[in-house]
Amino acid sequence: MQSIDTLYQEIILDHFRAPRGEGTLDSPTAAVDSNNPLCGDEVHLEVRIEDGKIAEIGHTGQGCSISRSAVSMLAEQAVGLEVDEALGVIEHFRLMLHGDEPPDEDRLGDAIALEGVAKFPARIKCALLGWMALKEALLPEPVGGGN
Repeated sequence: MQSIDTLYQEIILDHFRAPRGEGTLDSPTAAVDSNNPLCGDEVHLEVRIEDGKIAEIGHTGQGCSISRSAVSMLAEQAVGLEVDEALGVIEHFRLMLHGDEPPDEDRLGDAIALEGVAKFPARIKCALLGWMALKEALLPEPVGGGN
């Protein structure tokens, strides 16, 4: 019988080897570049919104298996969600990684496999990189320039 840790490792490796949503979009609604200067992970994330829902996510970049798998999981999980719903999933993922909320597999899909990252604080930012990029892409610009 396979342990849950082994299964999760296989899910992470699958997303690393065959990333979902990898590439650029023809006509993105928003695009965000994000990086983790501590380890060198980089992600360029593009999103296309149609009728208030995420229609497509594309991403390129480089980084460790955690950051690359996490953005692949995000691309798979967020497509089809309404913007507000996606923002809720992003926040749930962030809280799970910080140990503040138990994981909800229905909301996270394969990203539940990253639950163990919470035990490695230095890797949390790796897992969050693409997710925070999507959050930035989905949030409207503040009125008045954000000062």
